[in-house]
Amino acid sequence: MELLIILPGLWVLAATVRSVLSDGRGHTPHVHSHAPWNAGDLPSSPYSSL
Repeated sequence: MELLIILPGLWVLAATVRSVLSDGRGHTPHVHSHAPWNAGDLPSSPYSSL
């Protein structure tokens, strides 16, 4: 009976570790934006350089 609890638990633990390791350990590349954008009244470049 205990085996029915331990085996799925080990499987979930192994799947979690495999998922974290294959995900790059939280590293995400920087997003480079080349096109101008705005968010409401805020431009993508500083007002002093416009």
